[in-house]
Amino acid sequence: TLGFGMTTPATVAGKVFLIIYGLFGCAGTILFFNLFLERIISLLAFIMKACHERQLRRSGLLPPNFRRGPAMSGVGSLVGWKPSVYHVMLILGIFAITLSCCASAMYTAVEGWNYVDSLYYCFVTFSTIGFGDLVSSQNAAYQNQGLYRFGNFIFILMGVCCIYSLFNVISIVIKQVLNWVLKKFECRCCPKCHKSSARLGRRNAITPGARLRRHNISVDADGQYDSDTEGRRLSGEMISMRELTASNKVSLAILQKQLSETANGYPRNVCINTRQNGFSAGVGALAIMNNRLAETSDSR
Repeated sequence: TLGFGMTTPATVAGKVFLIIYGLFGCAGTILFFNLFLERIISLLAFIMKACHERQLRRSGLLPPNFRRGPAMSGVGSLVGWKPSVYHVMLILGIFAITLSCCASAMYTAVEGWNYVDSLYYCFVTFSTIGFGDLVSSQNAAYQNQGLYRFGNFIFILMGVCCIYSLFNVISIVIKQVLNWVLKKFECRCCPKCHKSSARLGRRNAITPGARLRRHNISVDADGQYDSDTEGRRLSGEMISMRELTASNKVSLAILQKQLSETANGYPRNVCINTRQNGFSAGVGALAIMNNRLAETSDSR
């Protein structure tokens, strides 16, 4: 997907072959990038979780003999813990800059470019833009030509994988920033928007102490409620499961699903599923990032 353009097919058979080969080749390349992204994010998450666990031990929030077993009581629970997107973006950015600086030093010494042009070539190449104004390995002969071309291949491969991972992390950050901006610029002057957002926020929610039904409850002169179920809900009396699901307008299947997730621990199940299959929440780089990383919170 670089497409420098210094070598192109000239015959019809070569162009047809390029179309067929490129169809499967580009698909396989994207799959390779996604697998690299999954492995590098898993490695970073493992290292950052170990550092977080060591920090909790030093602060006294984690017992010294804790071995990632059941959930501990307290603030420093490691169950379902995921590294922050910002930390992963910072690490990938530092690695990409370091890789680009090392590759630029090699191109400056071998190709004879200045350092700024070498950095420019690294970004254009690693980001798969591929303008073609600067292309490496185009001279007839080099000193240590085999070693240089091997190093050029390694730098381009690692650089493209690293920048691809960095772009996906930045896309998640951009998505979170846009969501935060949209929340700030909501139609505050329109009461209909607030009502609809409040209804969507409480949809299919079954929590203790839930607020009363939206319509006003009519009370008789004797202080009786218009329905026996509503009266028992307000008085705190036990009601049946059928009346509970009917009053909250949710199905019994949703209630059972929420109870099962609460009993088994939803974050732990997610970690197990993602460990078995990195594409369990969808296919693509964003699905991998959402599984492996903790997105930014609403307060940010």
